[in-house]
Amino acid sequence: MLTRFSERFRAFAFAILLIAVSAVPALAGPFEDAVALFANDSFSDTAEATGAVATSGNPLAYPIISALQDGRLIADPASKKVFVKQSDGKIIEAATGATVAGVPDGAGAVRLNNRLRRVVEAALGGLTLLSPEPAKRVQAAQSVFKTHDETMLPIIDGALAKETSKAAKLAFTEARAAILLFKPDATEAEKLESIAVIKTRGDQEALALLTGLSGDQPLTVARAAAAATSAIQNNLALWSTVQNAWYGISLGSVLLLAAIGLAITFGVMGVINMAHGEMVMIGAYVTFVVQETIRTRYPGLFDVSLLMAVPLAFIVAGSIGILIERSIIRFLYGRPLETLLATWGLSLVLQQAVRTMFGPTNREVGNPSWMSGAFEIGQITITYNRLWILCFTLAVFAILLAMLRYTSLGLEMRAVTQNRRMAASMGIATSRVDALTFGLGSGIAGIAGVALSQIDNVSPNLGQSYIIDSFMVVVFGGVGNLWGTLVGAFTLGIANKFLEPVAGAVLGKIAILVLIILFIQKRPRGLFALKGRSVEA
Repeated sequence: MLTRFSERFRAFAFAILLIAVSAVPALAGPFEDAVALFANDSFSDTAEATGAVATSGNPLAYPIISALQDGRLIADPASKKVFVKQSDGKIIEAATGATVAGVPDGAGAVRLNNRLRRVVEAALGGLTLLSPEPAKRVQAAQSVFKTHDETMLPIIDGALAKETSKAAKLAFTEARAAILLFKPDATEAEKLESIAVIKTRGDQEALALLTGLSGDQPLTVARAAAAATSAIQNNLALWSTVQNAWYGISLGSVLLLAAIGLAITFGVMGVINMAHGEMVMIGAYVTFVVQETIRTRYPGLFDVSLLMAVPLAFIVAGSIGILIERSIIRFLYGRPLETLLATWGLSLVLQQAVRTMFGPTNREVGNPSWMSGAFEIGQITITYNRLWILCFTLAVFAILLAMLRYTSLGLEMRAVTQNRRMAASMGIATSRVDALTFGLGSGIAGIAGVALSQIDNVSPNLGQSYIIDSFMVVVFGGVGNLWGTLVGAFTLGIANKFLEPVAGAVLGKIAILVLIILFIQKRPRGLFALKGRSVEA
């Protein structure tokens, strides 16, 4: 107990010293003398050197202490010189920062024991809290919030008094509240104020802090903590619902992108295309080839690689789709079972062809900088790649709707969908419409592969993960109806994400499938049935 008290006292004294000296300019002589102590191969001298360097205010202090923690601080007992091995392999002299060619033969890493590691951690924490970069100060304050180490209170108070960054000031305030909440000699008013601050934070870490409070608190403090805990739990439950809804919308956008091409071919041609997933796979591999070409020849264009891959994937997948329709599908119209078997066999052929060309292993497709990272809204995290895929999906949907409504091909496709024989009698070349429709559906599947390459593994089995879900979306929404596909995709996506936490991923999908089967029993044509003499017959 006495040893623990003495260690905490030394840490407290070190914190006070750090605040007092942090604003004082460093003197070269004392700093060099302190650095030289690391070469004595003595634990007590290393502890003294750590404290002196950390409180020196010298810009080399953080690299030296960080190197000491990572085993990159090298000392030569003969010359009393100390060196820092940087992460890039360069070596600098610790006292001056000058780059050196190498270290003497007798030099070795400065040793640490458990007590010294605690001293080093405290020194690094104090240095980071006083870092000139606001982001590092916020990160350090959040670390103190989790540990609520009361020896950091003097540093937090000193940093809070001169803090100008709004985000860092809030982080310091929260860290101070966490420390005071667990500080034995904190007053009741301080603890109540701390609970209010932690309640305002309202995340899982705040909840863990309040639930970890000991039961020997004053009655008012215990009641305030219980009320804050209940409020945070209700708030987190609400944000969890919002997070699940976002996950469902994100999944729905993926399903819509994968199913929208199938909705066109299935609706216009009545073809059960089991090779549709392979068109998605082809689009993903086109993206891989584009990125590999850019990496090796034009690395500066990597951020626009996806924009370049979208039209190429549409052309490649669409051309393959037209070739498939002209060579296989057109001989099987009106024979759904033969069409299903033929396209299923074709999907196996395409998968094996890709395995032969690219190998069976996953291929790396990178995220451009504008699709990397995430941002937070309240207590939910939204990744940029999912957000961009949602925007891309809605853009593709809008362009496709405009094409069907305002172009001659769209008019012919709608005519063939509603009554093929009447359209043929009016002079529409239905065979040409079939080929172009199949190519359009395959091309859209190809650009779906471009988007899916950012969130899934690019492999020969990529399309198999989405073909069944795509058929469920099309049948549930209404065969051939794009608005039905949109509503069906987002409905199934959201329902799936709300069922997964309750029933699990596998049982959730089974439940969705059962619900769709029951729904189709009542509405065989789906949510939005097409109207026309042919489809109503």
